[in-house]
Amino acid sequence: MRIDRRGVLALLGLGAAAPAGRAAAREALSFRHGVASGDPLADRVVLWTRISGSGGDVMYRWTLDPMDGKGGGKRGEGMTGADRDHTVKVDVTGLSPNRAYVFQFEVEGVKSPLGHARTLPQGPTKDAVVAVCTCALYPNGYFNAYGAMARLPRVDVIVHLGDYIYEYGGPGSYGMDSSVAGERPHDPPHECLSLADYRRRHAQYKTDPQLQAAHARAPWIVVWDDHETANDSWMGGAENHQPATEGDWNVRKAAAIKAYYEWMPIREPVGGGFAINRSFDFGDLGSLFMLETRLTARDHQLYPDKEMPADPTPAEVAAWRTRLNDPARKMMSATQEAWLGKAMGESVRSGRPWQVIGNEVVMARLNTPPLKKLMGEAAYARATAEQSRPAANRMAKIEANAALGLPWGADMWDGYPADRQRFYGLVQKARANAIVVSGDSHAFWANELYDADTGGRRVAVEFGTAAITSTGPGVSVLPAPLGEMMAKFNREVLFNDQTSNGFLLLTLTHTQATGELIAVSTTKDRAYTTKAVATYRVTPGPGGVSALKAV
Repeated sequence: MRIDRRGVLALLGLGAAAPAGRAAAREALSFRHGVASGDPLADRVVLWTRISGSGGDVMYRWTLDPMDGKGGGKRGEGMTGADRDHTVKVDVTGLSPNRAYVFQFEVEGVKSPLGHARTLPQGPTKDAVVAVCTCALYPNGYFNAYGAMARLPRVDVIVHLGDYIYEYGGPGSYGMDSSVAGERPHDPPHECLSLADYRRRHAQYKTDPQLQAAHARAPWIVVWDDHETANDSWMGGAENHQPATEGDWNVRKAAAIKAYYEWMPIREPVGGGFAINRSFDFGDLGSLFMLETRLTARDHQLYPDKEMPADPTPAEVAAWRTRLNDPARKMMSATQEAWLGKAMGESVRSGRPWQVIGNEVVMARLNTPPLKKLMGEAAYARATAEQSRPAANRMAKIEANAALGLPWGADMWDGYPADRQRFYGLVQKARANAIVVSGDSHAFWANELYDADTGGRRVAVEFGTAAITSTGPGVSVLPAPLGEMMAKFNREVLFNDQTSNGFLLLTLTHTQATGELIAVSTTKDRAYTTKAVATYRVTPGPGGVSALKAV
């Protein structure tokens, strides 16, 4: 879907006409959180907004019109109220495939901003352009990457892999040391625990004009990660949840997910709950499978710092590894595994060349790099001398973990290696051309995934997207080139950027897939530029994907 400069300015709220209606109604009611669309299929799409200014139930109307002006528009009305925080969600059916639409809401003469939606194609499809993003920490910077996505000459869908909001809040909380945090403190000004808290946090995020522009630009396909509930969440708790002072985890989790369903343009599962894995077909070109690996089945993370003493013996490390490799440890439920295996097989048998996996956390094997050895002692010493004490301590911790041969992160798929192998088995059985797109890590990645530590067969490729605003791990150890060292030390990593912010632009055709890792120049200034820090291509084949090729 292409829009001109005037359309972009309208999406960004610049030069837009004032809403129609009586002055009194405009003061009482408004659409201050913008509009959004999501979960597009060939014949339907979800429309979303929120009506502000009414304490009670309120009637609204909506319209959806084809941009080609050839008829087939839809109209409707409904009621919303406090039980769903005055949010509105309409699942419009009976639409034509691969068709662009413009939609709008109205309440008592007040009209919402315009939004753009597009149904997915059906049958022969030349190409698809997908923007992939993750990790937007409101106090840590301006949402320039969202603005950049809204300005793309073409984007068919935007895939958000989680951490759409962060639960933290208050002085000294994560992100509050940013140079722009003073004008962007979290609301509420404390950690989110209750339904009211999570609703306020979602509401704050959706007041951001660049996020509103991205939502109005194209349909979104979303999944939560951990911060929509609490940091490093799992089925039975979270690192950032203390039952003794913060109550029952299941109560908090249910409140967070209720707010998520209210405030996001997502088609909700029948009966609610946490099983939001679902698939989307882009004509005869490819399928997108969205995984849920946080709340439905994930076992507790085995953090080395918490599971072993400060200076563990080889026997203690070996015992930890035995627990880590336990085949019973899960990221996905057996039900989700069965669904994914069947759905990928059906996609392959239909002749679609691509099977894209929307994945919350990085899947590649990431061993902690020994920085001193890789950089050389002189360069390591210079880097350490130029750092602050916290950064030097971080470097020392990396060195200690590398000496023990520990993986980079226990919250990633490295913390669940047996389940990762089960996933690889599903890909191989389906003979899928699998592209994994991953979030959470605050870093750009171009990885090739193999089914064994050494040797083995390439199963898939992985593109990891950097954060919208959250800080990459490499920033904490500058000037040490962490990303370069990560790629140098790990067989599966071809490229890694641990300091940039931005998004992934994935373009699919029948003969190749291209991943552009697009960085924004800054998150601390509203003026910014963008550039592709790396671009890789991959081709499909009967035995699986090819190697990644730098462009």
